[in-house]
Amino acid sequence: MNIGILGSGSIAGKMAYTISQMKDAELYAVASRTKEKAVSFAEKWNIPVYYDSYEALVRDSNIDLVYIATPHSRHFEDCMLCIENNKNVLCEKAFTANAVQAGKVLSFAKEKKLFICEAIWTRFMPMRFVLNEIIESGVIGKISSLTANLGYELSEKERVQKPELAGGALLDLGIYPINFALMAFGNDIADISSTCVKNIYGVDITNSIVITFSDGKLAVLHSNAAAETDKLGVIYGTKGRIEFCNINNCEGIRVILNDNTITHYETPKQISGYEYEVKAAIDAIRNGKTETIYMPHSETIRVMEIMDNLRKEWGVVYPFEKASY
Repeated sequence: MNIGILGSGSIAGKMAYTISQMKDAELYAVASRTKEKAVSFAEKWNIPVYYDSYEALVRDSNIDLVYIATPHSRHFEDCMLCIENNKNVLCEKAFTANAVQAGKVLSFAKEKKLFICEAIWTRFMPMRFVLNEIIESGVIGKISSLTANLGYELSEKERVQKPELAGGALLDLGIYPINFALMAFGNDIADISSTCVKNIYGVDITNSIVITFSDGKLAVLHSNAAAETDKLGVIYGTKGRIEFCNINNCEGIRVILNDNTITHYETPKQISGYEYEVKAAIDAIRNGKTETIYMPHSETIRVMEIMDNLRKEWGVVYPFEKASY
């Protein structure tokens, strides 16, 4: 299956490396906004076709799937461009800047009967399912709460710092703790409370979120674009706890019981971790599906709505949005 990449930044490079190592995917084309960047990227990753505009790439009839690796602020525009040109889409997280945009994209893809999916890799990784099996086994007893955090020092990254690029810790980092909580505890949310600290440009640079679920479970989440954190997810029960080491790209799971018995679960060898979302997309397209079971459209909308409400509470509005939402 021929794959084209929109964008030539670091995430695009990681995906290019991943596809180059896969057997059932062909890295066919890349598009950047300048010819120089497109040529450089194509040469680095041995890509046969390059374009100096996104419009040119999506018009290439040889491309079966487009991976969008542009800033959050462009995701809506780039998704719509792909769909207009009858291209299946795997769009990097956050899917769009807000739920209204996400809804329009998904409706358009449905109308055109095209596959589209948010590429949040943690939803596709094998260790996510190992975690679910451990939870369901009851080994740590009755579960009451979890904590999860993700932080990197990103003060030099414009895509995180600037509101015009849909920046902030939430869309870039906070989306992972939120998804971790929903994967572990489900979707029946009773209440969400939160706070944030903004940078000089008016977007959240650190935030804390508490989600109360209807069954009484509590998720305490933190994301930080000003410092690197331990990236740990911990689920607490009456008989012990589960430690999910690095909620962004799991490095292993430890189950620690109250008697100090420890069981380790190792992460399978992987190319980069991105291969699982690519394979899921390919499988879905080959089977005539327009979404995957790993990250269904309903979950993309649910997470976007949660983040919209958080930003509304914080007063974080991107210049291209209506202040009233």
